[in-house]
Amino acid sequence: MISFQTNIASMIAATNLNNNNNFQTNTIEQLTSGYRINNSGDDAAGLAVANGYAASVAELTQGVLNGNQGVNTLQIIDGGLSNISTMLNRMQTLATESATTTFTGNRATLDLEYQTLIGEINREAGNIGLGSTNATNAVPISVFVGGGQSSTNGSSVNINLTDGLVDAAALGLAGTSVGGASPVTIGNLTTGNGLIAVGNTETYTVNTAAGSSTFGITGEAGDTTAAQLARLNADLGTVGISGSLDANGQLAFNSATAFNVSVTDSAGSGLATTSATGITNAINTSLNNATITYVAGDPDGTPGTGNQSATVSTTYVVTEGANTATINLGANLTDSAALQSINQQLSAAGITDLSAVATGTPGEYSLQGATTFTITQTAGSGAPAGVNNPQTTPVPADAPSAVKAGAGSGGALDAINAVTAAVQLLGTVQGTVGAGENDLNYAIGLANSQITNFSATESSIRDADVATEAANLTKAQVLEQASVAAMAQANSAPQVILGLLKNA
Repeated sequence: MISFQTNIASMIAATNLNNNNNFQTNTIEQLTSGYRINNSGDDAAGLAVANGYAASVAELTQGVLNGNQGVNTLQIIDGGLSNISTMLNRMQTLATESATTTFTGNRATLDLEYQTLIGEINREAGNIGLGSTNATNAVPISVFVGGGQSSTNGSSVNINLTDGLVDAAALGLAGTSVGGASPVTIGNLTTGNGLIAVGNTETYTVNTAAGSSTFGITGEAGDTTAAQLARLNADLGTVGISGSLDANGQLAFNSATAFNVSVTDSAGSGLATTSATGITNAINTSLNNATITYVAGDPDGTPGTGNQSATVSTTYVVTEGANTATINLGANLTDSAALQSINQQLSAAGITDLSAVATGTPGEYSLQGATTFTITQTAGSGAPAGVNNPQTTPVPADAPSAVKAGAGSGGALDAINAVTAAVQLLGTVQGTVGAGENDLNYAIGLANSQITNFSATESSIRDADVATEAANLTKAQVLEQASVAAMAQANSAPQVILGLLKNA
């Protein structure tokens, strides 16, 4: 039907012109943006998949940065550990030099350098976050790299440095010396010591001039003797004492200061096995020492029974060089008060290098020092039986009247053992750090590979195919031009109808 009112051909041409114009616009948008998907309507399903890959790439990119930072942190720690290893080698040299009985030099000079190195180990251990003063890195370290099944499964590299302290205390070097006598030992010399069983606890009570401390070491699954000894040394180091296993397998304690150590067995088996004939209590015999017995308030003559009375007092006279301290202990003093009084009176008399520590027996104290001293006990009226009055009764020292420090090679031999054990402990930490560095480098390599592959997959979905879209642009331009020409023809078609009216 021919009609003036409705030009169907023109309407069809207009619709196709609009479609061709949209086609050309979309093609130009893809070419200018470089993306095939510029809005959700272009490919909703493809956009969702591409966004997932983009998020993974963003996560892995930051994960690579995290991994590199983790490697840098471990390399800083590793550098410090390497330096400490060098110092341990020097300490081993000093100990070996002092250990020979033919050494004719001054062991005090060797020990001065040895102690300086101990101080430097403590400083550097703190600098790398693995010391008692700074243990920021002695924790489980988790570096999130990404790319795993989930954020909590396979996405992090874990390096456990919980037992990674490398200061002198943790390495079992606190209190060791290359110029002193042999340390005191605890344990069964016949059967040797062993390992604390899983779940069992071995309890150590340590008395120093500063007071009493108790440490409990519990056996854990997969434990080794070295691991248990390291945990014990972490506690002992806080009071200036180190522990190591000597050549006989006994637990040896060493310190330049006064101490007493006692141990409670762990079901008959442990670091300090004391069943049968084992030694359970030891004082620092590397120092000159003597025993003070406090009998004040004990009419029955038995120290520590609690029958206190104000009628009895105890007096000791301690002489060290030109200094003399008269120690008066009145009645009704507790153990801790009597101990504090002894040390205060020594200090007041100018005797600062002798210290009294508790022995674990009520009313009994050990006076210890590196220098030679003499001690006598006197008593006033009302003294218990067995104490001469008013005469002076000498109290023999348990150690010879000579300065033990620097007098022999026994301490050097034990220092060699301690340094050898320290090298092994340090090696364990170095192994953990080195394995962590390698794991992080592997994880970084995988993450970089995943970034490349995920980016390629996202590109195949989201990016525009430039060659195809260039051809589409030419096609769109031709179709649009054809649509305009056709629409012009369609619009002129109604004028032909006027020819039918000319002869009307």
